[in-house]
Amino acid sequence: MSEAMAAIVNKPAWVDLSSADAAASRTFYATVFGWQVEVNPDPQYGGYALAKLDGKDVGGIGPTMSPDAPTAWNIYIGSENIDDLARTVKTAGGTVVAPPFNVGDQGRMAVFQDPSGAFISAWQGTRMGGFQTNVSNSYGWAELNARGIEKALPFYTSIFGWTTKTSEMGEGQPPYTEFQLDGQSIAGVWEMNPMAPAHVPSYWQVYFTVADVDSAYGKALEAGAHEMLPPQDFPGGRFAIVGDPQGASFGLLKTTPR
Repeated sequence: MSEAMAAIVNKPAWVDLSSADAAASRTFYATVFGWQVEVNPDPQYGGYALAKLDGKDVGGIGPTMSPDAPTAWNIYIGSENIDDLARTVKTAGGTVVAPPFNVGDQGRMAVFQDPSGAFISAWQGTRMGGFQTNVSNSYGWAELNARGIEKALPFYTSIFGWTTKTSEMGEGQPPYTEFQLDGQSIAGVWEMNPMAPAHVPSYWQVYFTVADVDSAYGKALEAGAHEMLPPQDFPGGRFAIVGDPQGASFGLLKTTPR
């Protein structure tokens, strides 16, 4: 387990969905991605379910902690000392929304808010290390849409030791910055589109890799999703974004081999 955790320290380690209707969400994602979703019967986990592909963990689906909370995907960054990380978050200008706490005997988690307003979680595993596979229909990428990228960049480079690589995206598009760790791109960030409604706060967008973006997009719409961005090409491949029936947005992604 220590080797597994070391492999995800300061990298995306897990994603899960907090849903206002967890049962409906389990059905939707099982339909779209072919996940086998198993609810943990232990009451201490509050109806949390693991989503699996071929017996390998790919994510989680659970009920929202508050009836007022929106349905949303959450990204977790692996940590080797989550208590030290929480202290670093404070000194870097972030907010500790939920201080580190035990999740049964699986590990410890915490929830933070960065200076641009986006929420991001951290995970220090004991029994549960994080993702167990990176095949199609599993996690592929995470991207911060920030209201004030200049506030977000120093925060993440400070707390996780990430470096940045910025590329121009063409006329009318803001530059795109890749967060890197040891020269490997692990997440992205750019300034939120000015067309986004003013009430939409900074947020992390989760993408799942698929074999065919157009086919997966059509399957999601048939299962009850609504269109947000139809399939389109970008310099690294093809993507689309949809909203699930409970209101959470997620991306579909197929990258072009380099």
